Amino acid sequence: MSQTEKSGTKQSAKNDKGFTAEERAAMKERAKELKAEKNRAEGESDLLAKIADLTEPDRSMARRLHEIITASAPDLSPKTWYGMPAYANKEGKIVCFFQPAQKFSTRYATLGFNDSAQLDDGSMWPTAYALMELTPAEEARISELIKKAVG
Repeated sequence: MSQTEKSGTKQSAKNDKGFTAEERAAMKERAKELKAEKNRAEGESDLLAKIADLTEPDRSMARRLHEIITASAPDLSPKTWYGMPAYANKEGKIVCFFQPAQKFSTRYATLGFNDSAQLDDGSMWPTAYALMELTPAEEARISELIKKAVG
């Protein structure tokens, strides 16, 4: 290896700060999820275990979202995705997920939608929603979004 190549390697490694501990943990969770072939019951069991590990208010919000999502779109399969509660379509693609505030130490939780969600509305639409609490109005809106997302 030439001196230029050596110094370039050292320089890029020096400038690369890498992933945060939270990001590394999420990637490890995802690798574990990919290795395990799970059926719906196992996926739901894993999801409920992740929810049980959450602290309040994330735990209560995740439980309620699980009820809303499974009632609004019973064909979606509950599972975990990067260590978060998520719901996949029949092709196994994640349609929506819940990111607890505690996961990345943010001030609000997030209900997110992936590109397999059919939420298209012109040339621009939201793919994530901040959640501070779930009132009946938010629950109704989430139910509508889930139904639209699955088509």
